[in-house]
Amino acid sequence: MPRSAWTDDPATLLKVMSGFVLADVDPSSTPGFEGDKDDGEALLTDAGPEIADLQERLYAESREGGLRKVLLVLQAMDTAGKGGVIRHVVGAIDPQGVKVHGFKKPTPEELEHDFLWRIRKQLPPAGVVGVFDRSHYEDVLIARVRGLAPAEELERRYDAIVAFENELVADDTTVIKVMLHLSAAEQKERLAERLDRADKHWKYNPGDLDERALWPEYQRAYQLALERTATEAAPWYVVPADRKWYARIAVQRLLLDALRRLDPQWPAADFDVEAEKKRLAQS
Repeated sequence: MPRSAWTDDPATLLKVMSGFVLADVDPSSTPGFEGDKDDGEALLTDAGPEIADLQERLYAESREGGLRKVLLVLQAMDTAGKGGVIRHVVGAIDPQGVKVHGFKKPTPEELEHDFLWRIRKQLPPAGVVGVFDRSHYEDVLIARVRGLAPAEELERRYDAIVAFENELVADDTTVIKVMLHLSAAEQKERLAERLDRADKHWKYNPGDLDERALWPEYQRAYQLALERTATEAAPWYVVPADRKWYARIAVQRLLLDALRRLDPQWPAADFDVEAEKKRLAQS
């Protein structure tokens, strides 16, 4: 057992509510958790089997006609740790029960359609935990900062996102939206590590520095996106991400709580179990 556990519900502490100010969140803080890195890593390992079990039940439920699924949306500045969350949190689940998609720059074909067209194609089917590594929010974040869409189009997109996510929830999708909140100082250290290590060079993109130069503009874009699209049906959670271990256990807890609320059950056998045992013994 881990030496320390949650002292408060992280969902309550991390949830974006009315009056939320992103600048007030300390990226190095660990809301609701008083332990250290070792405690966090122990907790991460300890909770993995329960997440795997709950997802398998959800998948089994879908084989009998169940429609429920989960969508985890991960948004963040570069180096904030989305990949680590996917490996260490979602990685506990059987790969058959997970659908991960990373959204890159739209292709020419995708640009011919509404911005949500490519998003809909990657939604998780029943019984599956879907993960978006970046998402439809790129179309109101980078689009705003880089001036890729006029102001009236950006306003339309906020409303379209809210309507889209309400539609997902009505279609039995539990939506968990997470912003991994990294400090500029920590990002600088992580980029420096990528440059210092040959095994990290493949992760480095010179364009990251161009985006880093627009840090204040991105923070304002995130603030506006959080304000405009945080709803009761699909709330936002801002997770401090300077400490990788904390970000991982916080997202793990959000996912675990969502699966616990769904409380999927193993489908009952539609055959006579005892009769099948006798048949097997005689075979």
